[in-house]
Amino acid sequence: MSRADLRTSSGHRATGRRRSPRSPRAVLDLAAVSDAARARRPPRVTPMRLSLCNEVLRDRPFAEQCAFAAALGYRGLEIAPFTLDEEPHRLPAGRIAGLRRDAAEAGIAITSLHWLLVTPPGLSITAAEAGVRQKTRDVIAGLIDLAAALGATHLVHGSPAQRMLPAGDEDAGRARAIEVFAFAAERAAAAGVTYCIEPLDPGQTNLINTVAEAAEIVRMIGSPALRTMIDICAAARGETESPAELLARWLPTGLIAHLHLNDANRRAPGQGETRFGPILAAVQRASFAGTLAVEPFDYVPDGAGAAAFAIGYLKGVTEGVA
Repeated sequence: MSRADLRTSSGHRATGRRRSPRSPRAVLDLAAVSDAARARRPPRVTPMRLSLCNEVLRDRPFAEQCAFAAALGYRGLEIAPFTLDEEPHRLPAGRIAGLRRDAAEAGIAITSLHWLLVTPPGLSITAAEAGVRQKTRDVIAGLIDLAAALGATHLVHGSPAQRMLPAGDEDAGRARAIEVFAFAAERAAAAGVTYCIEPLDPGQTNLINTVAEAAEIVRMIGSPALRTMIDICAAARGETESPAELLARWLPTGLIAHLHLNDANRRAPGQGETRFGPILAAVQRASFAGTLAVEPFDYVPDGAGAAAFAIGYLKGVTEGVA
């Protein structure tokens, strides 16, 4: 036989023996190996979008707040409007443009607004006085427009003092609050932002103490621009489930649009007994892509120190979870 006869028609050298087909058993074994390899593969990690609540640094100019937070590794700032002005819902266009410029120059986003009704004084979503509620709606409308103008995507309605139910008028007060939330949802939808009802523990307010209560109102109103959120400190103090269990149950519903990270002792994450490993693991399992805002209330050793400690701790925990 010539050397040429040893070549196939495609030009490749013949092997001299035919390959026998795989048995069904072999195919199943290979599939099992492939499935096992996929099971061992680490899950895809959703990067945390960490934001810092700016009142932690409110003694500094806004441009410096942005630069400091960005240098620490935060991707955004969540603004408490009272840190900007006595009437933040009426900020002029030039001031808003300046805030956006400060954030852009620092390379940080303005992600959200919270502590919405601290100023001007005298606001309430539950008050019987129609004039008070109208003033409150006007402020909410202005803050929704401010959020959109700043490039923020979410507003968090906490403001516990401004939603207390009047004694002896609780049912009517709750109905009035729901009317205001429906108004906020409509206004938020028009502005292209999401308005979040924040459940707060009974030590802060007597209206909407659990995620289940907030979710009931969100479903009742039925607007995609209205959602709820979870504050870890409030959840640890006011819910029967642990924060991690609460996240595991509610994140898959799509009703949770935002998270606040803080210890049950009101300090920064990592400065108390709250375990953030299970919390961040629940966030990762749900592939939550929203903002996680660091919001301590008790600043140890100070605001800047608490902000620095929190992000270092959370990044370390995240690496452990991943």
